[in-house]
Amino acid sequence: MVRPPAVEPAAASPSEDLAGRDRPGPAGAQGPDPRTGSRQVREPRRRFVVRLWALLGVAVAGELAWITGAFLRPRSRDASSASLFVAGPVDRFDPGSVTAFPSGRFYLVRLKDGGFMALHRECTHLGCTVPWDGAQGRFACPCHASAFDITGQVLTPPAPRPLDVHPVRIENGVIKVDTRQRLQRETFDASQVTVS
Repeated sequence: MVRPPAVEPAAASPSEDLAGRDRPGPAGAQGPDPRTGSRQVREPRRRFVVRLWALLGVAVAGELAWITGAFLRPRSRDASSASLFVAGPVDRFDPGSVTAFPSGRFYLVRLKDGGFMALHRECTHLGCTVPWDGAQGRFACPCHASAFDITGQVLTPPAPRPLDVHPVRIENGVIKVDTRQRLQRETFDASQVTVS
């Protein structure tokens, strides 16, 4: 019987020979794990980056939750919209005058006959703020050129209807405007005027 020739193990290359030895490796490398015999490489930088991304992800999720909550939470009304707006004594307003109240978002109009109206300051076309032009005696919308007379009636379109009104009360010679109620109207009516 012929025996096959014995095969001698091949000589290890210098790089393979060094790979099996315990030697200091690159930064962060350790020797073999005594339990498994394999090398474990510590990766402190990678762990740090992963933790940093996780922390940033949690921060972003928290911010999105806060924004969503703020968006969905009902708005509280401030004190000026929760009660009657006190415009002042009747004597303070001359007949034929228009007085702006920016914090109440309305104009107080005193007509020539002495009656009062509170006109909301937004155009009924697209909601632009409509300033009073005393020289021309009208409200002129700067956005699309709508114009309204002193009672809020449309003089020139595209505004589809007169300016909205707020109810006006006169109590003990003091004018009070209810800014919570904004009444739409199709035309001017004498019932919209409050007389002292």
